[in-house]
Amino acid sequence: MELGELLESRKSSTSEQSYTKSLLSGGPDKIGAKIREEAGELADAIKSESDERVLSEAADVLYHAMVGLTQRGLTLRQVIEVLAKRTKQSGHQEKASR
Repeated sequence: MELGELLESRKSSTSEQSYTKSLLSGGPDKIGAKIREEAGELADAIKSESDERVLSEAADVLYHAMVGLTQRGLTLRQVIEVLAKRTKQSGHQEKASR
């Protein structure tokens, strides 16, 4: 089972059984707070910690971002499609077009 499918399946769990469900039940505010927390930890790890710690914190950021996507009914595949479209132009051009 892919992580996206697993997260989707957690929607029918109880908060006591599933950390993911507790995040989903907390809604955008709770999920957003976790994303901000984990992103800060990743930034700190990139600056001065081991590669293993960087990878662990990056996994935490991606997991919490995927929970947010799941809460919105979106998928990582859709994010990858957006990123693929962006590779067709320079980053400066893409940002200016938003």
